[in-house]
Amino acid sequence: HSTNTTSEARKPAATERREQRRPEAAMRGGEGKPGRSPKRQLNAGYVVGGLLMLLTYLVAQHFAVSSPNVVITEEPRIVDEVKSPGETVVSREVPQIVDNIKAPGETAVVSDEVPQIVDNIKAPGETENGKVVCNMEGRSDTCEVDGDVRTNGTALSVTLVPAASWPERHEWMINPYSRRFASLRKVTVTQLQDRAAAPPCTVTHDMPAVLFGIGGYAANYWHAYADILVPLFVASRRYHGEVTFLVSNIQFRPRWLVKYRAFLQGLSNYDLVDMDGDAQVRCFPRVTVGLRLDKELSIVPELVPGGRLSMADFTGFLREAYALPRGAAASLAREPEKKPRLLLIHRGHYRRILNEPEVARAAEEAGFEAVVTELRGGGDTPEGEVEQARVVNSFDVVLGLHGAGLTNAMFLPPGGVLIQVVPYGNMEDIARAEFSEPATDMGLRYLDYSVGAEESSLMETLGPEHPAVKDPASVHRSGWDKVFELYLAKQNVRINVTRFAPTLAQALDHLRRQ
Repeated sequence: HSTNTTSEARKPAATERREQRRPEAAMRGGEGKPGRSPKRQLNAGYVVGGLLMLLTYLVAQHFAVSSPNVVITEEPRIVDEVKSPGETVVSREVPQIVDNIKAPGETAVVSDEVPQIVDNIKAPGETENGKVVCNMEGRSDTCEVDGDVRTNGTALSVTLVPAASWPERHEWMINPYSRRFASLRKVTVTQLQDRAAAPPCTVTHDMPAVLFGIGGYAANYWHAYADILVPLFVASRRYHGEVTFLVSNIQFRPRWLVKYRAFLQGLSNYDLVDMDGDAQVRCFPRVTVGLRLDKELSIVPELVPGGRLSMADFTGFLREAYALPRGAAASLAREPEKKPRLLLIHRGHYRRILNEPEVARAAEEAGFEAVVTELRGGGDTPEGEVEQARVVNSFDVVLGLHGAGLTNAMFLPPGGVLIQVVPYGNMEDIARAEFSEPATDMGLRYLDYSVGAEESSLMETLGPEHPAVKDPASVHRSGWDKVFELYLAKQNVRINVTRFAPTLAQALDHLRRQ
């Protein structure tokens, strides 16, 4: 609509004097113009108002009906602040997508503190036509597609087919990896406008599916769990095994699925589908496209579809899937004569602890049974992964320099301790972001020990006047590549065991109080 603005000329003085003498007329809207009665003005106002209301209703109906089965959820970005050891803060500013598919007897629990997205207004035929709910914010892109859903591996596509025609077609490109900037082939998610355009089903499934990709950074042990396995647990645990995994990018990581076979079989009762080589058109009642990463190597319970899960539930699942025998760390309160076991992780290449035997002796003197072991991420076999998990589960404390090997702490029994040795160079924020809160969420006690300049090999290799030693902040300003090169790739440490002794004492004291 348009708005006409008329500038009113200054009234003559005589007119102003008349209006001052007649305040009651001004309160009624001023003097009427000759030839037009107040009653006729009022009737015209009713007519105009009625026309405006009708126009507003018609416009609203047009937009409500145009896309009744598409919901785009935009969440505020989750910022995982780095906290001091043991501090836990869960963001509660993120809306929750409520999932109505539950196992028999399961009840969804929704936190009162989390806003809930509920779309109760349904257009005619919406239940039959299905629905697409996409979340395009945060670290990840995901879509939940419900209804007559058809997948095509050759095209790497997921299509929602309507029972009746819709006014328009919608399409999304979704990265099936939990970090959207990882370079993987994207999945095309489409809501068709007309059923006649749908490819016919060649295989029909009566269970839901989860589609994800295994490229990205998954060769790194920490990323394998943080980026894929933990988010996959969150996406599929609600189905209690009655779910099919559709996996893309297998050709680039063929051994990955072999290595984590025991984990995947613990979540799904069915053979996975290699989407890269699948020529079938598969029909499902629901497909989750992509994995959500809400918190690094952890879970935000309020955001779990289908009901609350925590990182303690995840580590409990690991003990079940890998048949880990110990469900509780040593309790010196109950067995005061027992020596808790400490695993010191040996690194064979860079970022090594140069005085491992001395550190192991210090741990023995503190009251631990200390063992030095190299952990290689379980190798490329399911047997290797399970065997490594069982080795770690036999200990009460894991001690090591910052790196992917510390991910093995998730196999510790609840109540255990993770001690992270933080390399020199203002690396505390990075180190804690990856292990402090995750360890706490797992039910472990987290401790860290920051290496001083005199304990770093950089003092010898670069000298005390080098910016990497003298001014670490300047290195951080140079960018991540320089930080990684100097503080992670070129640094070894020699721990001052006298300075380290109080950290060992804290770990022992924790086990005494259990």
